[in-house]
Order: sequence, then structure tokens, then C-alpha cells
Amino acid sequence: MNNTVKKTITASLAKFGEVNKAASIELTHKLVEVFEADADFMDKVEKFDGVFDEYPKFEELRETFFDLLMINFFTSDVNKLEEDYLDSKEWEAIEDETIDRGTELLNLLLYINECHDEQIKPELEDFLKEFLLVDEDEFQDEFHIYEDLITNQQLVETSIQEICENAKILNLAEEMQELFVPFMAFFLQPAASEQAYKDLEKFSNNKAFDASVYSLITNFNQSR
Repeated sequence: MNNTVKKTITASLAKFGEVNKAASIELTHKLVEVFEADADFMDKVEKFDGVFDEYPKFEELRETFFDLLMINFFTSDVNKLEEDYLDSKEWEAIEDETIDRGTELLNLLLYINECHDEQIKPELEDFLKEFLLVDEDEFQDEFHIYEDLITNQQLVETSIQEICENAKILNLAEEMQELFVPFMAFFLQPAASEQAYKDLEKFSNNKAFDASVYSLITNFNQSR
């Protein structure tokens, strides 16, 4: 298992549990077991869903943690498979089967990996223009998905309070509705602080989720 992913799971679940006053240790252990299992990807997906079914208080995190399952596969599990596995018919079938799973968080985590490989600091404009290529004609799907981030880039120069207050009045698209605050908060403050968490808990409409996903992103960024 990718050690960064392990630390990220632990921190994110702990933060969600802290805000929602729900015990997270048992769930953390069970998820880590799934991630560490020597099993096919779809077997892991089945076990992963089984674990989340046992802990309905954490249901909100299921799809963002599915993104972590994918990242763990790309950075750890795939090393045990054939070199061209990600180009195989088998993986193509898995992609088709899981096309409705996960969130846009996966792209941000892949971008953070690339930033660490290239030794550059994650920045919103770079994420949008250089990684997602939203300005290119052939990537207009990405432009529409991330339009809320594109048109509100100025918020990463403000505060978590401003980000949360704008999120309440903006007509956010479905793909970014839940992720807008933690994405923007990360690009504003890539290294989490106690004050950042206090601000999220004070001003966010979805306190536990936003604090937990912000914790997920920042820990993933800092643990590498």
C-alpha cells in the first residue's frame, strides 16, 4: 500500500470523526486492510463498499475515498502487474464498470503527484491550464466541469471565510458542488493549520465533509 495514502486515510477519517463526533479508528483499520489486500481491483471495490456499508455515518466520504483507492492502485498495486496493464482490455473493462464512481478529486490528487515529481508548488491556475488544459479546444468537457473554479479563481487570494460564503451563493455545477470549498481552500492554503480547520468548521455549510476532504488533500500533498 502507498504509505502516503495510508496517512491520508487516517487523517481524513479522524477529522471527519472529530467534527461529527463519530469514532473513526475501527473504520480506518478496516479500510487500510482493504487497500493493503493482495486482490484484484474489483474485488477491492466490493470489499471497500462493504466496509462503507457498515459505517453509514461516514457515507459522505465513500466516493472521495474511492478516488484514494484508485490512486493507491495507480501508485502501488499496478507495480505488481504487467507493465502495460493500464492499456489492457481488462483495465478498459474495469474503467467502463467504474465510470460512475469517484469524483473530480482524483484529478487533483494526480496533479499533486505530478507537482511532487516536477518539484513545483501546486497552484490553481497551473492545475487548470497546464494539467487539465481547460483552454484547449479539445478539452472543453474539462472546461465545463471546472468552470466554477475557473470563474472564481480570485477566491484563492482571499480567505476560507470568503470561499465558504461565496460557495453558499454561487450556483455550483454538480461536479464541483461538494468539492468547491476544499479545492479552493487547498489552493489558498496547501499546508493545513488549526486556524484553517477552525474557519472551515465555523463558516462551511458542510463542516465535516469540507474539513475532512481538505485534510485529505493537504495530507496527501504534505506526506509525499
